Amino acid sequence: MSKAQIHIFNHKNELADQLTRQVCRKLEEAIKERGSATLVVSGGSTPVPFFQRLSVQMLPWDKITILLADERWVDVNNEASNEKLVRENLLQHRAASAKFISYIKDPESIDASVALVNQELSLMPAFDVVILGMGDDGHTASLFPCSEEIDEGLNGKESFIAVYPKTAPHARVSMTKRRLLNSLQIYVHLVGQNKKHTLDEVMDSGSQLPMNYFIHQDLVSVDVMLAVPKQ
Repeated sequence: MSKAQIHIFNHKNELADQLTRQVCRKLEEAIKERGSATLVVSGGSTPVPFFQRLSVQMLPWDKITILLADERWVDVNNEASNEKLVRENLLQHRAASAKFISYIKDPESIDASVALVNQELSLMPAFDVVILGMGDDGHTASLFPCSEEIDEGLNGKESFIAVYPKTAPHARVSMTKRRLLNSLQIYVHLVGQNKKHTLDEVMDSGSQLPMNYFIHQDLVSVDVMLAVPKQ
């Protein structure tokens, strides 16, 4: 049975404002309870307004660790790098003092980097907040339905894997369903009519799209934040 709650907004900035408020509250609660907090974010253009709002919030950023749900296997200075996106839009202003975990551990070896990140993730507790996006094909993180690694990503025991999508550029590294669901709160951040159409398909419990496995589960609370501008 799905625990997902759907929240509809008329503008992406309205969504970003609300998401910022909710994430701040969750991070503050975690820090008050444990003295630290973890935040997993996604790349792409959709989260940029949210990143920019979050970066100026009055939080004890030195107690917050930020990770990516997935990354393209490119140099960190490449325009396609999610790390570059996060450093330029989130790890700024007050948020500059947050800890960020990079996934490009060994630029010469994707497998060595994956092994090192798996070790690092094994030492971390459940994430406090995870923010996922979704492609028009229903993929989330880099769990692509077209990839040969999709079964490993959705059903495997590892926390972090290499992915070689057939319908998108660049090799990827990605957290798996197993690790992403080891969290206290998931937000799915979506903008646009195309994403609404895909979400409608995902909400059908018979869907086999990767996002289906995050929407229709009972392990963690999921809030879908969707902005669809009025026509």
